[in-house]
Amino acid sequence: MAGWNADTAAGPLGAGTVTLVEGSCFCISLPNGDIRPEDPHGLFVNDTRILSGWCLSVDSQPLESLAAEMKEPYRALFVDRVPRTDGYADSSLIVERVREVGAGIQEQISVHNYSAAPAECVIALKVEADFADLFEVKEARIRRRWDETREVYGGALTVRAAWQDVRKGMAVQAPGADISADAVTYRVSVPAHGQWSTVLTVLPSIGGAISSTAFVHLDGDGLSPRDRRRREWVAKIPVLLMGNRSIERTLRRSYDDLGALRIEDPNHPERVVVAAGAPWFMTLFGRDSLWASQMALPVDPSLALGTLQTLADRQGLVVDPVSEEEPGKILHEVRLDVSSGLSLGGKSTYYGSVDATPLFVAVLGSVSRWGFAADTIAALMPHADRALEWIRDYGDKDGDGFVEYQHLNEHGLINQGWKDSWDGINFADGRLAEPPIALCEVQAYVYVAYISRAWMAYDAGDKALGDELKDQAAQLKRRFNEQFWMPERGYYAIALDGKKRQVDACASNMGHCLWFGLIDEDKAPQVAARLMSDEMFSGWGVRTLATDMGAYNPASYHNGSVWPHDNAVIVAGLLRYGFLAEAQRISTALLEAAEYSEGRLPELFCGFSRDHLSAPVPYPTACSPQAWAATTPILLITSLMGYDTHVSRGGVWMNPVLPESYGDLHITNAPMSGSRITVDIANSIPSVQGLPEGMAFHQGHRPWMTELVEQARLHPKA
Repeated sequence: MAGWNADTAAGPLGAGTVTLVEGSCFCISLPNGDIRPEDPHGLFVNDTRILSGWCLSVDSQPLESLAAEMKEPYRALFVDRVPRTDGYADSSLIVERVREVGAGIQEQISVHNYSAAPAECVIALKVEADFADLFEVKEARIRRRWDETREVYGGALTVRAAWQDVRKGMAVQAPGADISADAVTYRVSVPAHGQWSTVLTVLPSIGGAISSTAFVHLDGDGLSPRDRRRREWVAKIPVLLMGNRSIERTLRRSYDDLGALRIEDPNHPERVVVAAGAPWFMTLFGRDSLWASQMALPVDPSLALGTLQTLADRQGLVVDPVSEEEPGKILHEVRLDVSSGLSLGGKSTYYGSVDATPLFVAVLGSVSRWGFAADTIAALMPHADRALEWIRDYGDKDGDGFVEYQHLNEHGLINQGWKDSWDGINFADGRLAEPPIALCEVQAYVYVAYISRAWMAYDAGDKALGDELKDQAAQLKRRFNEQFWMPERGYYAIALDGKKRQVDACASNMGHCLWFGLIDEDKAPQVAARLMSDEMFSGWGVRTLATDMGAYNPASYHNGSVWPHDNAVIVAGLLRYGFLAEAQRISTALLEAAEYSEGRLPELFCGFSRDHLSAPVPYPTACSPQAWAATTPILLITSLMGYDTHVSRGGVWMNPVLPESYGDLHITNAPMSGSRITVDIANSIPSVQGLPEGMAFHQGHRPWMTELVEQARLHPKA
């Protein structure tokens, strides 16, 4: 049985679909604001669709969409008109719907009458609630039927449902309406050149009770809880001004989306982590949350710390083939309220990820440089050591020094790297690779995990452990360059298969190896040239798979598409090895692509050539907003700034190579070791103001972890 993969999704959400998101709640609707049960739309709270139908009509006429505009990631304005039934084109009745998503939704409906006579209207909302699990909706396989009761009382329709021992519910609060078991109706007279409006609220049942506090404006300032949360977020993140206003807009959109994708650890509300993306992945994902928080370090380092702490609490303890849990392993995903038979591995937490565990150690190494208290970092060190033990005892399945994967659960993922679709890892002729599979980029993550932990050991005065891990990293690098490099092709194999054969497809994965320094210097020029070849570079970014490969398909999920986060990592890697023009070209192409989607990069887009089609082609089921994509512009710009820090070494570094077309850069309120600094780049000359005491600005590149480890080995702490 095939594992759950990208190609089992319910299909496209539909043209013009509007997705609103706030924390673990999201709402997907048609452009006119309606939610139809036959579509993969709805209001989802904690992975349950509490509202599957929400269709507004006026005099039994469905509404025609005129415009839909997102005001914030959690609020949108829909402007519709009521079609006439007398054969005339123009309608005098315009309907506006302002919707805000939180722990439910609140919607203000306003009907504007632009005629000279009053309009007698019957305004009705048909309400449906199927309480489907997110996976049921995503997979288009809703089979369960709930025992349902509906009650009308006190200006509200309450729906309660039971299935086996599971209880769920929701309520529609509609003051002044005529309420039936399946609809909310208003019979109104809209004055000539006037308007009528009302406010409705949809809330989930929590423990059998309906709470309306989610939409209470406590302080009378007109701000909702979401507005106040956003205001607090904006106050703590950098303020950006760029000469290139289009790029500035894209970065601001990234900040907004990142803020909306923040979710809280239910056991530790003070910890904030990044959800993977809307609509289907509004939860903690090991790989995705780690990557996004790593890329967002210059914006809010606390996101990475919260992600590490939350993942550490859920680190694997036992061997469980069902969930693929193993001691020391970092989880793949957590589902909050999904029935056990539907989630990956059949449990709420699934561990089928080969890369989250080494990435955990790598991100801890990065976080340790950003000025958190020593005891905070020290508390995570045992978890890093357990992660390294997993690499040794479980990740390296055959003792050859490489970390491989093979799924333990027939309901789990077949491929367990970031390209996790069932056909994502293949040979040049298109044949699928057979497990256990050792991915090239996973070896890079393991390499930097060894290096990062070695640095932290040296920094703590543990020279013996530092030397041991440094030697392991060196051995891995040597073996990797011997066994993955294909000199006759001029690039690295995407993987080694179960028979230790080189999986010889030309793929983007090797670009990740650049950023972490795993690639030998003498091989880097050929890798850069291959990544920038016509077969790999589409004009909008580097494809996941070259056009001359057997499995290439520009409209596939992982076999020829362009993923923004993948390209941002490649840009950082190219810069590390000195390929400035190539890095600038990819960055500029991606930021230009964002202009076609109002400054928001999607999860991925199709790999059609820019010469063939003049605009990037959307991938039909791409997540948007998505955490990796939201943080891509941040990593692109900070990489081209050469911006980084190492607080314990008392330094902030910049070495800008921003293209001239980006203009000058002015950043205020940038976080730095408990303080806020101001960064300027004018005519390519950087400056920093407001550094904390004991810190200095250096123009040049921050020493890589590999360089720090070598320095520490030669000059150990007393």
